[in-house]
Amino acid sequence: MNTETNRAIRQLRQKQAVDELVGRSPLFLQTVEQLPLVARGEATVLITGETGTGKELVARAIHHLSHRDAFPFIPVNCGSLQDTLLEDELFGHARGAFTDATSHRTGLLAQAEGGTLFLDEVENLTPRAQVALLRVLQDKTLRPLGSSSSQHVDVRFVAATNVALETLMMAGRFRPDLYYRLCVISLHLPRLCDRPEDILLLAHHFLEKHGLTGQEPRRLTAAAEAALESFGWPGNVRELENAMVRGLNLARGQWIAPADLGLPGLNLSRSAAAAAGTAQPLKELKRDVVNRFERDYLARLLLAHGGNVTQAAHAAGKDRRELGKLLKKHQLHSADFRGAGSTPPGAKPSA
Repeated sequence: MNTETNRAIRQLRQKQAVDELVGRSPLFLQTVEQLPLVARGEATVLITGETGTGKELVARAIHHLSHRDAFPFIPVNCGSLQDTLLEDELFGHARGAFTDATSHRTGLLAQAEGGTLFLDEVENLTPRAQVALLRVLQDKTLRPLGSSSSQHVDVRFVAATNVALETLMMAGRFRPDLYYRLCVISLHLPRLCDRPEDILLLAHHFLEKHGLTGQEPRRLTAAAEAALESFGWPGNVRELENAMVRGLNLARGQWIAPADLGLPGLNLSRSAAAAAGTAQPLKELKRDVVNRFERDYLARLLLAHGGNVTQAAHAAGKDRRELGKLLKKHQLHSADFRGAGSTPPGAKPSA
């Protein structure tokens, strides 16, 4: 390929990588606007944020915006790096290194030569894996199993985590020296509930991305849009994308109704949702969906706390009197939830 063709291909990859980062929230843009500056350097990057916020998309954008774009982007799930196969996975092995080593095997680090190694869920690295990775970060060298010589690796490291590594360090579960090697540049991705102005923007993006070939484009009813905006999105952008895929596949016609989205707590029948999507103004639909969501949340909250209004108010971050007014509004009585049990261990009321 000539230089012009290579340049055109690179520009296309860059555009595709950036186009995947959809949003107009100031919190989100604050991170996205740093990416071209981060991409031009060589420092290791640590991307933080809850599961489903798009950390791998950001890592790919950094790679494609950098001079390493023509070389591999290798994602690694750190939870899969078990101690028994750790060196083989990372460093590879030479022929004859052990009984079944009948040929040379290239490890993940060598596969990423010239490019980027993305360490996802880095908090799951075992102590042994942390030591092995620290050695590579310090020396930029590796030695395949059974080999008598080391080799230099030209790789940029980008890591991601959905937990606070500082907390793991304090608990002695993550090496401080490795943390400071990884966190030269830190980027944070906000939760979807902290960027509400992006919910519908992302929803329409996913409808276009996953639109069924050869079929008329599906659209969201006003009720479905109101449901999306009122939902808490504990699974963040990934959960929203899954909801759009469900809607595209379950909608019986052109319009996607709330029931098609499969969101917990939205107990609308398909016929009622379809009727609501066409017969009521958006303001009324949104009010109805929010009221349903609010009542369901309060019921789950009281159930979780055995009808104790004081505890429920504390958990919801509300004044007891204010919560009492909401309960009265929705005709919920705390006595009905006393002795009714609680949510399973680890579960939380929908928020």
